[in-house]
Amino acid sequence: QLAAMPEVDGLVPNADKLDARAWNVPDRPQPVPSGHTRAFVAVQNGCDHACTFCVIPQGRGASRSLTVAQVLREVERHLAQGAPELVLTGVDVTSWGHDLPGSPRLGELVRAVLDAFPQLPRLRMSSLDGVEIDPLLFDLFASEPRVMPHVHLSLQHGADLILKRMKRRHLRHDAVALVQRLHAARPDLAVGADLIAGFPTEGEAHHADNCSIIADLPVVHGHVFPYSPRPGTPAARMPQLDKALVRQRAADLRAIVARTRAAWLDSLVGSPQRVLTERDGTGYAENFARVALPQGTRPGTIVSVTPTRVEEGLLL
Repeated sequence: QLAAMPEVDGLVPNADKLDARAWNVPDRPQPVPSGHTRAFVAVQNGCDHACTFCVIPQGRGASRSLTVAQVLREVERHLAQGAPELVLTGVDVTSWGHDLPGSPRLGELVRAVLDAFPQLPRLRMSSLDGVEIDPLLFDLFASEPRVMPHVHLSLQHGADLILKRMKRRHLRHDAVALVQRLHAARPDLAVGADLIAGFPTEGEAHHADNCSIIADLPVVHGHVFPYSPRPGTPAARMPQLDKALVRQRAADLRAIVARTRAAWLDSLVGSPQRVLTERDGTGYAENFARVALPQGTRPGTIVSVTPTRVEEGLLL
């Protein structure tokens, strides 16, 4: 319809708009703020999957990856500003490379970053889809000290039937087996997860499975989301739960995560932690535990501390 209008000379698809090679302007990277302790590099955008609750494919289109060379340039800029920790991010970061020649995997990108920048002390990744963790990436989590012992999984639920209705590509036993393998290779690795409470058709038994997977993994960093329907998604057309019940189930999950996290923090008391200092007098240990630091510790420095207690979710 738009193309037929006499005022319109032509249409450019959204995917083409996002291809920098099609722009008739110089490539001018955004300035990097100085003094940041952690740098975030978006290596990928969009998503090729069809989770029934998600609108991202509608809004952001298919998965699109930066090339290795583009990522290395971004990393170099951030390191030049003194960032001691790098976080590789994306809408579906484990799908990085699927659209590039040769279809490289995320592990190859991580290896390339580590090889190109031996001075980089710490590297993390944002939320990962467990079924797309390739063998090289697994090996890097297991054996590379500069890859932090912290993985955040796009888990979403602990009940197989709900996972199927979400059109997720894993089942509960897949997530449990992955974490068991990771812990066997690197016992200090901490696990985070995204979880949705109150998905349509979720019964009491499904909710119980969602609660129990927190302790089974265990999940010590939890992002809990009460389900809310997104217009145009298949899940929005499914039988919905009462909003009050959804909120209560989200509260249940958060309470279990809080207990699991508290027990984990208690287990870290007395063990040395290497902590990257933030600007508020706290910092993150390699396992992403939040640690309070002595007054005057300079932001951006990595210090070794041995916590003696836990207060209000902080190691002290």
